[in-house]
Amino acid sequence: MFRHNAESKVGKGTYWNFSTGERVDISSEGVLPGNTGTTYYKLPAAGIVVLGPILGLLYAAFLPFIGIAMLLKLVLRKIASAVMAPAQRSASFGWRPSESYLAGKKKGAGAGKDERGDSPGNDKG
Repeated sequence: MFRHNAESKVGKGTYWNFSTGERVDISSEGVLPGNTGTTYYKLPAAGIVVLGPILGLLYAAFLPFIGIAMLLKLVLRKIASAVMAPAQRSASFGWRPSESYLAGKKKGAGAGKDERGDSPGNDKG
């Protein structure tokens, strides 16, 4: 068996955790460290030395395609934002949650006068 989970009983060998790079050598029978979500692969050190250049070659081969995919995503986002901008402007309903009118409404020119036309607090008589 090539793949093993942590906390499982395994035989003699070298076990690698590729997500952290941790290597565990089991000299006889033992239990792999970590929680149940951790995965180890049984592979001798010579296997890792052979896989290193192969994985590097795969990375170098697919790197141009990753760049093309990122450029395509950027261009499509710009086009989508240009197409959606008029729709977003027409869908606006004028609500601006960052503004507040805590002082109340502005008062008109005749506001603040009583029935006689005098201002409150202005005693004429």
